[in-house]
Amino acid sequence: MGKSHRPERMGEEIRKILSDLLMRGQLKDPGFSGSMISVNAADVTNDGSYAYVYITALDFGAAGGVSPERKKEILAAFDRSKGHIRTELGKRIKARHVPELVFRFDESLDYGAKMDAILDKIEIPADDYDYGLPEEKAAKSFEDEDYFDD
Repeated sequence: MGKSHRPERMGEEIRKILSDLLMRGQLKDPGFSGSMISVNAADVTNDGSYAYVYITALDFGAAGGVSPERKKEILAAFDRSKGHIRTELGKRIKARHVPELVFRFDESLDYGAKMDAILDKIEIPADDYDYGLPEEKAAKSFEDEDYFDD
């Protein structure tokens, strides 16, 4: 029996609906104000009982992302709004059961930035090895060839 794509489709639909709710300002919890929040992904379990929703946030006016305290506030705001979100999902998704939502911060962007910073610190010496072909086997230029018959 093949793998079902239903969890993937449902996760993408949850992501779209939740993004729409945030964009239209339909989630009115004060914990959402002052930050730009985006929904990166929603992974639904195979049985459809849980959906892990991965979010990122940027604070308006802050240079380096959000603080850990702010992340806790945003996650608490999502937990307080969970009932309203599930109600909206139930109206828009054609399914018997709306999965239980678990909100998490997507740390992949922070991890990527950390890896970039580490790679920028590494100094790689210039490579002196000549990877070219030997001269007798080097490709000839267009002018060296006699392509046209006179």
